[in-house]
Amino acid sequence: MERRDFIKKSATAASIAGLGITAANAITNPLEDSPNPKRFNMKFAPHFGMFKNHAGEDLIDQINFMADQGFTAFEDNNMMKRTIEVQTKIGEALAKRNMTMGVFVIQKGGNLKNTLAAGKQEFIDIFLDGCRKSIEVAKRVNAKWLTVVPGAFQRRLPIGIQDANVIEALRRGADILEPHGLTMVLEPLSDSPDLYLQRSDQTYMICKAVNSPACKILFDIYHLQKTEGHIIRNIDLTWDEIAYFQIGDNPGRKEPTTGEINYKNIFKHIQNKGYEGVLGMEHGNSQNGKDGELAVIKAYKDTSNF
Repeated sequence: MERRDFIKKSATAASIAGLGITAANAITNPLEDSPNPKRFNMKFAPHFGMFKNHAGEDLIDQINFMADQGFTAFEDNNMMKRTIEVQTKIGEALAKRNMTMGVFVIQKGGNLKNTLAAGKQEFIDIFLDGCRKSIEVAKRVNAKWLTVVPGAFQRRLPIGIQDANVIEALRRGADILEPHGLTMVLEPLSDSPDLYLQRSDQTYMICKAVNSPACKILFDIYHLQKTEGHIIRNIDLTWDEIAYFQIGDNPGRKEPTTGEINYKNIFKHIQNKGYEGVLGMEHGNSQNGKDGELAVIKAYKDTSNF
């Protein structure tokens, strides 16, 4: 080996060691398939853009990079906004790499718009149209779970009336989706006090009332840590209606280990309960560039190492 090559390789090794990543796990050529990739023991699902500094802007290259690093699932909130051609290519890439498609969002106009709590027929029609359109999208990418946010809280209506309006609308949505084996996952959010759906017990009640395998809970750990805390206890209380998890540490909504949530304990608890579904990585990277992307991978390796 020539001296300059030795120096270059030594510098690379030192950089990797500084991130706490061994040479065996280092990313040397992110766009080539690893011969024996070490797959995560849980179905963590990255988003587009999370590893673009390594994989580039091409969406299929990003999926391949995720698979090369051991990720076995993927999610994309904006799937319904993509062209049929792009959806088809994404579905083919996921199938080729044996990756599970996670959630995409049923388009109904935004988290606070066209609220189902209002009971207005025009809003219900927009939601049901989104359910119908989602079916073909789900087929192209082999999706099973579709995110639904009911919309804004209605201050001029009693809460019981709002609950009834939401339940009735969701029952109609479930009637559309259930024959196709699709499941709406309702996501309580912490983004605004004007949102109707904010707590896990509230979401549990609604799912029980809808009473359909096509309507379950999306337990977003970041949002519910902000809103109510007691994450493990509330997972246990609502367990039989949970179909999907999403991840983000608090504060900051970045990768695990950057905030106050003990994700290693939570992941272990979820796995011990027998969960085999997807855990969406719905968060940003705490650091910029390639180093930040490597830090995300390391965070998931560390918190799932049990």
